Amino acid sequence: MKKKFKWGIIGTGKIANSFAKDLNNLDDHFVAAVGSRTIATAQNFASKFPGCIGYGSYTDLLSNASLHGIYIATPNNFHLEHTLLALEAGKPVLCEKPIAINTTEVQLMVDVANQNQLTLVEAMWTRFLPHIYKVRQIIDSGVLGNVQTLQADHGQNLSNLKNPRIWEPTLGGGALLDLGIYVVSFSHLILGSPRKITAKSNFTDKGVDIQTSAIFEYNNDSQAILTTTLNNATPCKAIVSGKKGYLEIDGFFYKPTSMRVVLNDGSRNEYSNNYKGHGLREQAIEFARCVRSGLIQSPIMPHTESIAVMKSMDEIRKQVGLYYPNES
Repeated sequence: MKKKFKWGIIGTGKIANSFAKDLNNLDDHFVAAVGSRTIATAQNFASKFPGCIGYGSYTDLLSNASLHGIYIATPNNFHLEHTLLALEAGKPVLCEKPIAINTTEVQLMVDVANQNQLTLVEAMWTRFLPHIYKVRQIIDSGVLGNVQTLQADHGQNLSNLKNPRIWEPTLGGGALLDLGIYVVSFSHLILGSPRKITAKSNFTDKGVDIQTSAIFEYNNDSQAILTTTLNNATPCKAIVSGKKGYLEIDGFFYKPTSMRVVLNDGSRNEYSNNYKGHGLREQAIEFARCVRSGLIQSPIMPHTESIAVMKSMDEIRKQVGLYYPNES
């Protein structure tokens, strides 16, 4: 039986709770410690997970020598600082997506991980899910023919949600970084890096995007049409269309879900969703494998891919004029 992989979590928000709860589905993973800015918050989080220790500072958490890996679940603007803190303390890092605010920050994180010979993986959890593995198989099989069009949307009506992480420029808020990362990453998964990007955004009075749309163009004349919004709910579907037919992934496409292949000859192949749980644990399984194997990165979400996706995000931001204070 494998030795339990002991996790330390930096951050105590919604995604940290969801990650920790999903690990309960695994026998060989254990939330051993959590760090917060206050001891009361850390201890409240820790009380939900038997055996978990709450720390009132991140440095105290990182001094726990028994931890095998650190999950970073703080707001976007803190990902660089907290990842470097963990790496310099000798801890492998699984950092919540988007891994950073911009490409410069991602490259710095990757450089430090390489210098310290420590695993660093972006927690783009969609990439690790079983239905996305099947998506890869379908695309690679050629059953759809050459992919010509990709459409993906991610819209949620969060207009009444007061969480500053979503709305404050100083926390890296806005639709693009919070929700749009999913559609941009999915486009990269299927079609790779675009030749050209055209993007438009609408903004809040605080200067973050509330809605962004982008068209990615590729050398083979294929296109990806991507939309994201914080202002209204959309179907959150993804459709990949080729010369022979299309793959339709039901909403929410980035979570465990059902999908189907519909071909021009009228044939149809359904893929049902039998997954139990949230889906955040798949990335934890792969991360632990990488740590135990001495890998600096995961082949499922390598550093080059995190950098490529962030370059596209940077280009969108440049075109629409989305800037954050104190960027590295």
